[in-house]
Amino acid sequence: MSFPIHRPRRLRMNKVVRKMVRETCLSPADFIYPLFVTSGKGVRKKISTMPGCFQMSADEIVKEAQSAHRLGIPGIILFGIPEHKDEKGTEAYNPKGVVQMAVRAIKDKIPDLVVITDVCMCEYMSHGHCGIVKKGQILNDPTLELLAKEALSHAKAGADMVAPSDMMDGRVAVIRDILDANGFDDIPIMSYAAKYASAFYSPFREAAESTPQFGDRRSYQMDPANRREAIKEVALDIEEGADIVMVKPAMSYMDIISDVKDTFDVPVAAYNVSGEYSMVKAAAKLGWIDEMRIVMEILTSIKRAGADLILTYHAVDAAKELWK
Repeated sequence: MSFPIHRPRRLRMNKVVRKMVRETCLSPADFIYPLFVTSGKGVRKKISTMPGCFQMSADEIVKEAQSAHRLGIPGIILFGIPEHKDEKGTEAYNPKGVVQMAVRAIKDKIPDLVVITDVCMCEYMSHGHCGIVKKGQILNDPTLELLAKEALSHAKAGADMVAPSDMMDGRVAVIRDILDANGFDDIPIMSYAAKYASAFYSPFREAAESTPQFGDRRSYQMDPANRREAIKEVALDIEEGADIVMVKPAMSYMDIISDVKDTFDVPVAAYNVSGEYSMVKAAAKLGWIDEMRIVMEILTSIKRAGADLILTYHAVDAAKELWK
């Protein structure tokens, strides 16, 4: 294995050879595009903390989804911003809620696009937490019923997949049970299985209007210091019926992505979250980085770590780059 017999640079000398021997290759088919749906018509409201992202009404979401689909992006995930919030998150499971209406509109116009729905209560609760609150405590078991109702309402609206992101214990099982009991046994569950209590979510709070009114989410989301616990969380979700498991965030948790991929024989998704996205946008605006080179390197790294699917706000820009 000594020089000069072995010269690794031989396979780096031009871009065609580099592409031929590349170990990790990105495709638009790897991406899931997160979108924020709100009420109204013709609404396309800028999200100041996430340049290039918008809160959109259902008609605008359809247009955005069509553009993504034309680029070969196979799926989107919807987050709802309701007009009304209360302590039971009733708009989350309203058949005429913003997500439910958007799902119907998208499936009517783009039936081949995979529509995934985020299943959580934080956007719909007046206090901004992901579950029912009593005396300052986020209650696990009473919340499960609401999550199940929300997931069922999404399936009835035509969602192709549901994605519980709340991190309540046992939620995959109750969602699987209610879907199966209502004839939706073919609807997959993509669980946010290893979701950490991360500071990288901060820009998302404006996008989803879901900032907690008190405390934080550390009593239900995972401690960023924990690695082995992620394997336990993922194993529990798979046992309860998860078809795809997710690690969130992605960039600072590539060891977790790799561990999960090496341990379990199920598809692994990773969420390239808002803070990761916005840091790139901010640095690019200041002229400190080459935005698209950084984006493609980040997404390639996430896939190299083991992700089969990447949820990313860069999806459309990255897909355009890949088509060049």
